[in-house]
Amino acid sequence: MGERLNRIRRKFEPMLRRIFHAWFLLVRGMTLGVRAVVLDADNRVFLVRHSYIAGWYLPGGGVDLGESMEQAMRRELKEEGDIDLTGDAVLHGIFLNSHVSRRDHVAVYVVRHFRQDRLPAPNHEIVECGFFAINALPEGTTDGTRQRLAEVLDGRPLIATWR
Repeated sequence: MGERLNRIRRKFEPMLRRIFHAWFLLVRGMTLGVRAVVLDADNRVFLVRHSYIAGWYLPGGGVDLGESMEQAMRRELKEEGDIDLTGDAVLHGIFLNSHVSRRDHVAVYVVRHFRQDRLPAPNHEIVECGFFAINALPEGTTDGTRQRLAEVLDGRPLIATWR
């Protein structure tokens, strides 16, 4: 059953992206998203796997109308990982995500101070999540995720675009 769902998702993913971004084009001129590099005390990173797109990603999502980037980041962390910040998040950078559209930007925060009582159960949006050692990221971790981790953890220069 899982492989069948993956085939269906891969088939319809490009079409769904176009539909969502066409809708966003009507309701807003530019799209803005947030992602967070959440690192635990052992320097493991929290990643999520969505039901509607292939690969492992940093947690995050869209900034809603009337919401700040930081509010969106906190909301998304709670929704996707049951993560509550206990200290400040640090803005790492804002990146153009031209893979999605030429008007999509993603703000990335680094989070080191947080509380997570439990890993959330799989749901309609997040089918899997967890903390992973940097040298043992799951197969399918996206290039953009790997690039942001290299910038944050290895001091690699920031690249202005999302890979």
